[in-house]
Amino acid sequence: MSGDLSPIDKAKFVAAKRACDFVEDGMRVGLGTGSTAAWLVRCLGEIMRDDGLRIKGVPTSSRTAQLARDVGIEVISLDEAKWLDLTIDGADEFDGDLNLIKGGGGALLQEKIVATASDQMVVIADIGKEVHHLGAFPLPIEVIPFGWQTTQALVEETLISMDVLGQSSTLRMNGEVPFITDEGNYILDLRLGRIGNARQLALVLNQMPGVVENGLFIDICDAVVIGYGDGRVEVRDINEGTVATDRLEFVETDNLFSDLSD
Repeated sequence: MSGDLSPIDKAKFVAAKRACDFVEDGMRVGLGTGSTAAWLVRCLGEIMRDDGLRIKGVPTSSRTAQLARDVGIEVISLDEAKWLDLTIDGADEFDGDLNLIKGGGGALLQEKIVATASDQMVVIADIGKEVHHLGAFPLPIEVIPFGWQTTQALVEETLISMDVLGQSSTLRMNGEVPFITDEGNYILDLRLGRIGNARQLALVLNQMPGVVENGLFIDICDAVVIGYGDGRVEVRDINEGTVATDRLEFVETDNLFSDLSD
């Protein structure tokens, strides 16, 4: 790995590297989307190349699918896999109960479908993603383009009665045009500040016409692997109630990951 990585990129790398320990030969593995998940895909590709690991990957976005193919992972669809042994993905926020906000990369719908079709979901994140209460990161919701402004108005009106600090939302843009998901939908980013009852909010949002899915992942994550910039790694397992710590050393001569730093 390049020695020029920032502390946050080192934290992402060690979390991804440690999460590879959850992957066993022959598994069907859901592959997340985003900068931290990209580290994971590269790490898995390296293990397959050097140690002969054999897995089949179900990506959660077209860009993850391309990266997986580039590093030698056999890519299959969820319909082909039918069920997954494990999904490993990043998160924009996680709290003490391992509830998540996801969707910063724009793939929340596929990510949630894949995660819930898995025996286990493991989240990889740097320590900066941990929060006491969800909501500081804007909550993405995927909406169909037809009547999206009406949907936005309905969402903002409904938020007034929810246990949140803010009610504003913005349409996610890609330059001067709306950002389009892999399913051809738009994303509204809800700026809530703090979410008091994430479970209730997730249920209410998904009942609204025009809303396809929301970025709250409640009772889906089984474990989180937290990376630190100095190489420390912490693994929290919500089911076992355990916390394990470790430290990974950096290999300064390995440039396999140098193009992934942001």
